[in-house]
Amino acid sequence: MVKKPGLGRGLDMLLSSAVKDDAANKDSELKKLPVEKIRKGEYQPRLSIDPDALQELAESIKAQGLVQPIVVRRIDGGEYELIAGERRWRASQIAGMHTIPAIVRDIPDQAAAAMSLIENIQREDLNPLEEAIAMSRLIADFGLTHQQTAESVGRSRAAVSNLLRLLDLEETTKELLDTGKLDMGHARALLALSGAKQVETAHIVAKKELSVRETEKLVKKIANPELAADKKTPVKKALEVQKLEESLSQTLGAQVAIQYNNKGKGKLVVEYNNLDELDGILEHIK
Repeated sequence: MVKKPGLGRGLDMLLSSAVKDDAANKDSELKKLPVEKIRKGEYQPRLSIDPDALQELAESIKAQGLVQPIVVRRIDGGEYELIAGERRWRASQIAGMHTIPAIVRDIPDQAAAAMSLIENIQREDLNPLEEAIAMSRLIADFGLTHQQTAESVGRSRAAVSNLLRLLDLEETTKELLDTGKLDMGHARALLALSGAKQVETAHIVAKKELSVRETEKLVKKIANPELAADKKTPVKKALEVQKLEESLSQTLGAQVAIQYNNKGKGKLVVEYNNLDELDGILEHIK
């Protein structure tokens, strides 16, 4: 299958050029900046920040100072735009700091956007949904394929594809994932359902605090009620088969199901949502 053309090389050139220009600029150095002069960047991927975790970080900064500087760039009006380090910036304000150590980079808009997304994915403690949103913006804004995105952030192609599938979740399910009531494993299992069924099941999983394995069993029961009601060929899936499904899903970056009956006859089902995902699956099979 022919891959769609991307702008991966263009992004490499853009970032390489920005880094060279930045290195040649004498203002690209560590500075102490007034916290009120720093503005949140357009490409900051965080949807929310746990206030308790933020307070804990603020207490650490009070006691030990800020170990890792934030990264900013100069904008109009003597102010600075945040590229990486939103949690550190916000916690420093809570800690009562008037200035904050920052690396100032003089780079153009497009390079700043790409660098902000990449640095946040690589260095910040983002939740899976925030990572997925940041990666989707890299793909949409810079024309990258899943493989190019994986290379730019230091992840495997399968990991990127698995994260991007989270964007297909219903909005309510996304909220549960974003707030930590569901984790990545739960969300991947719930992708087998859609609409009201997915939302209702997500609430059950969160309320009962089901494990990922319990969630997978519940989802399969809801998605295939006719199999659950079939008294003629009751087949309990062996633990080895379940582990094999999970291993194949991780390797291919797609949901994999092994279906079989008492006679050992069955089929291997690999799900994909678009042609780019199918390309990735075929690359792993070849």
